[in-house]
Amino acid sequence: MIKPVLQDDDFLADVGAVSRSGDEFHVWWFGQSGFLLAWQGHFLALDPYLSDSLTKKYAQTDKPHVRMTELVVDPRRLGFVSVVTSSHNHTDHLDSETLRPMFQANPGLRLVVPEANRAFAAQRVGIPEETLIGVRAGGSVSVGGFELIGVPAAHEDLARDAAGNHIYLGYVVRFGPWNLYHSGDTLRYPGLEELLRPWKIDLALLPINGRAPERRVPGNLNGPEAAQLAADMGARCVIPCHYELFEFNTANPGAFVEVCGRLGQRFEILRAGQRWSSPSLESSSR
Repeated sequence: MIKPVLQDDDFLADVGAVSRSGDEFHVWWFGQSGFLLAWQGHFLALDPYLSDSLTKKYAQTDKPHVRMTELVVDPRRLGFVSVVTSSHNHTDHLDSETLRPMFQANPGLRLVVPEANRAFAAQRVGIPEETLIGVRAGGSVSVGGFELIGVPAAHEDLARDAAGNHIYLGYVVRFGPWNLYHSGDTLRYPGLEELLRPWKIDLALLPINGRAPERRVPGNLNGPEAAQLAADMGARCVIPCHYELFEFNTANPGAFVEVCGRLGQRFEILRAGQRWSSPSLESSSR
């Protein structure tokens, strides 16, 4: 099994060492599509999956979710996080065994979800629906030092609920002078790059596990598609995700790296528990 670069006490020590540093921001990969974002003492967890709930759920089925990478940190130790997102209702993006311990550690934690998913998310996590913050595509909310703008995501298609609200979203996260894009699970659809280009994205977090019908799960961008989308939106840097968690649904980032190189797209490959830090404003070419 893959061991995280930083884990448990070492991971938390690294978070504590840099979380209030200057005007930079910092991102750690939890694995799958989960990330921790820190900026000037503010903490946002993006789609964290920090349990073995899916491995247990599918253990005696014909679709076992065999874990490839050890857990980075116990979610009960993330009490300093003030905001957490879910991009959609799939368990690796909305996990009660991750979120309930986080709420126990910090009862003031705010959960941001697509407006279409508020009732479902409240029931799964066991919190009052009115305490969740719903976002619609094109809408925005400000919470915990961050502004989050909803971007439609196509986890195979641009599905909506009966009221017309998108059930899959990505988020543009704005804080200070910085803009980050977390796509959630998505394919590329016509016009996505035009939606994102005006935001001048500093860091894009994009899945690369692709589409394989035999997996019997909805598909995502593959590596070359993620690299091309990052370049087309004008992202200053891109980090791939959604691989190396489950044996049946993973990818090799080699093709992503090759296409980024050909396009001149800056990228970073993280391992679970590893940190990426932005340049300072003084050294940035913004």
